[in-house]
Amino acid sequence: MANGDWMPLLFCGLSIPISIFMWLGNVAFSKFWSYDFEEPLVIAPTRWLFSTLAPLALMTVALRRRSVSKSGAALGVVVAFTLSIASHPFFASLVVFFFSSSRATKFRAQLKRKFEHDFKEGEGQRNWVQVLCNGGMATQLALLYLIDCGSGERSIDFAKEYRSSWLGIAVMSAFACCNGDTWSSELGSVLSSSDPISIISWRRVPRGTNGGVSLIGIVVSLLGGLLVGFAYFATVRYTVEAKMLLVSPPQWPIIFFGGLAGLFGSLLDSVLGGLLQFSGINAHGKIVDAPGKGVRHVSGLRILDNHSVNLISTIVIGVTMPLLALKFWPVR
Repeated sequence: MANGDWMPLLFCGLSIPISIFMWLGNVAFSKFWSYDFEEPLVIAPTRWLFSTLAPLALMTVALRRRSVSKSGAALGVVVAFTLSIASHPFFASLVVFFFSSSRATKFRAQLKRKFEHDFKEGEGQRNWVQVLCNGGMATQLALLYLIDCGSGERSIDFAKEYRSSWLGIAVMSAFACCNGDTWSSELGSVLSSSDPISIISWRRVPRGTNGGVSLIGIVVSLLGGLLVGFAYFATVRYTVEAKMLLVSPPQWPIIFFGGLAGLFGSLLDSVLGGLLQFSGINAHGKIVDAPGKGVRHVSGLRILDNHSVNLISTIVIGVTMPLLALKFWPVR
């Protein structure tokens, strides 16, 4: 057997006893919880199995493609498990964000290497810090969903299912924000025919500068958010009970609000990056994120790094988009 080919077999073999162990623990805990006035939360063993097997398979593929480091894969399993056990549309949003943003990062890598000082092709693109900053907000929201609403899929219906609808839009928006921002920076920087414009000073800045925006970057940020919204919508359509969908409002606005989350998240990231992230150009003409000898300041203050900006953006978008959806969501 070739080197590394044993990993999928190992993960598949471990997923069954692990999922059974967690299911038994859930059953035991539900017996204890049933003495309280709350209804016990019992999750089906098939869901435990899927929520164990799917994240392990996802991170195995990511490791083989060198899209994450080992630390990123370890935390990614925890994030993916939490999202999947809470609601499958949450997990679908993560999968679409992860694979589409990874492809965007590797798109035209030879051009990015020319102007990005810290560009790394392939090897360890995402470590545990990046996984935490991109998926941390969504994971916390999924835990709140699990505790408050239970495990399972629900349609978006603010009139009848306010809390689950609010949290569902929030999780989807957090991933749409990340995807829109990644598409904007990774695709916009190499698809645009001219240098971007600073969203703060409205002057031309070198490619790769924090806070730089372009028309193509804005368009692809919208498309990146729409893709996550569509993944959430499609999963809701195929996993929520038909009788629930029949009495729920139309679900297609999920796609629309995903696009808005991607667009607004990218713009917010650009504003924060342009103001609070240092961007300079070194003697080799590459963008760097720290001052140093021979580095000419281009924009921003050295207060936040890219990870901090991503985390703040997901928090803001994850909280505000449900409020916007509540105001404009159609009623049946």
